[in-house]
Amino acid sequence: MTAIAPLDGPSGRLSAWAPLRHRVFAFLFAAQLGSHIGSFFQVVAASWLMGDLSSSPTLVALIQTASLLPVLLFGLLAGALADIVDRRHLLLATQAWMLCCAAALTVLTALDLVTPVVLLGLTFAMGAGAALMGPAWQAIQPDLVPRHEFTQAVALSSVTFNTGRTVGPALGGVLIAAAGPGWAFGVNSVSFLGVLAVLFVWRPERASVRLPAETLSGALRTGWRYGANAPALRGVLIRTAAFAPAAAAIQALLPTVVRDELGLGSGSFGVLLGCFGLGAVVAALLRPRFDEVLPRDRLMVVASFVVAAAMVVTGTVPSVWAIGPALFVAGGAWTTATVTLNVSAQGVLPWWVRARGLGLYMLVLAGGIAIGSAIWGAVAAWSVAGAHVAAATLLVLGTATALRWRLDVVDRLDLRPATPTEPMVELEPSPMAGPVLVTVSYRVPEQRHADFAAMMRQVELDRRRSGAEQWGLFRDLADTDLFVETFVVATWSEHLRQHERRTVTADVMRQEVRKYVDGDVSVAHLISAYAPGALRPTE
Repeated sequence: MTAIAPLDGPSGRLSAWAPLRHRVFAFLFAAQLGSHIGSFFQVVAASWLMGDLSSSPTLVALIQTASLLPVLLFGLLAGALADIVDRRHLLLATQAWMLCCAAALTVLTALDLVTPVVLLGLTFAMGAGAALMGPAWQAIQPDLVPRHEFTQAVALSSVTFNTGRTVGPALGGVLIAAAGPGWAFGVNSVSFLGVLAVLFVWRPERASVRLPAETLSGALRTGWRYGANAPALRGVLIRTAAFAPAAAAIQALLPTVVRDELGLGSGSFGVLLGCFGLGAVVAALLRPRFDEVLPRDRLMVVASFVVAAAMVVTGTVPSVWAIGPALFVAGGAWTTATVTLNVSAQGVLPWWVRARGLGLYMLVLAGGIAIGSAIWGAVAAWSVAGAHVAAATLLVLGTATALRWRLDVVDRLDLRPATPTEPMVELEPSPMAGPVLVTVSYRVPEQRHADFAAMMRQVELDRRRSGAEQWGLFRDLADTDLFVETFVVATWSEHLRQHERRTVTADVMRQEVRKYVDGDVSVAHLISAYAPGALRPTE
């Protein structure tokens, strides 16, 4: 590795390299760098081999679809797994699976047994491994660096990806031209070994667990429930959906542009894809400066306009001297946008549902790219230039979502764990007993009724996010200042998890509710009389 710049810039400014002072992050950074270089050998080889097997732009674009579609299919499942199983073991298993898929593709290519279906199938299988790995990999990142270095840690993680995108395509194109795509697949197989070695020796601290582990089905339901009741996360997902499908066109159609519009070979394709990656690396290293100049919403809009402009140039100007610089600029804007979305997604997720929420985010991002790639590939069969212009137009129109769904809401959230409390009960049910009904009684003066009821809508979202399956707020018809909040949780252990899932922001919200209330708040916990042990006297 080249010499690293000082970790602390002038006036205490965070250096782009600061997270590398942390040993585990640095080792994983180096291992991922090698792996991503190998992965882009795979990308170039698969795209170019499909062009040799078929002249259809749709089939060429489907390579990107096959690699990312598994995220659409398995994204939430991957997030749930990463939240309930040992993340290190999950990462080891998925890396080993992708190594096996890459090795199989190497052997089949050497034996000249690859068909378009085989190539798409193995690309999909490798994408499935990446999909199952993604949320776990993203979820461990905040545990590797201090909170104030997290944004730059995400940017540095993108450096490994985009350095791979810079070096991998160029080297891969040369190797393919000299020895064939099978050798490029072989390099990708070997590249997984570094990550496997680091993960094998890494021993993360284990958190103490006092409750039974969530079931996979329960974790899936919780993930969906959280996403449905988290407006901040929904905003990030909508902004991602407005960007990803349209922006996908610039990479999905590049093989067709190089081969059919420019009449160039695999080496030139690798160099042009490397221009995109080089721009991405530069943008990732300049990320701290971007954050100082523009707020995240404006940064996202600017990045989208830049990608759209570069897309028009790539699709309509048949000159490598114009397309190369356009791809360089597009790579920087692409990375700026995706890092902004990634940091925002992580910023709206508390620790207990981080991987599941990231699974939703990756589902929208990668699924959008996969679907967009297929759509623009089909449009390109009619007109390559028309596909680029249409995608750029849709991307610009998508920036209007910034008016309604803003990313800067992340800066107002404090999702650190609050001090947990224990429910006051005489009978301690078994962990899986349920359902559990919780009632909270509030006495509210008449002049505060409307404001109290409006504020309780925010409480409802918090209860539902943390585990409530039903929620209601009722007013006593006889004692008209008395309001009773009710919510139902599936099991006693799930309600105990609610107590452990409290965040600082949620506690502040509850303090705001108390301003409308006179006297104490009364809480009661009721369990179904038919639950096991519910009628047993206290021992």
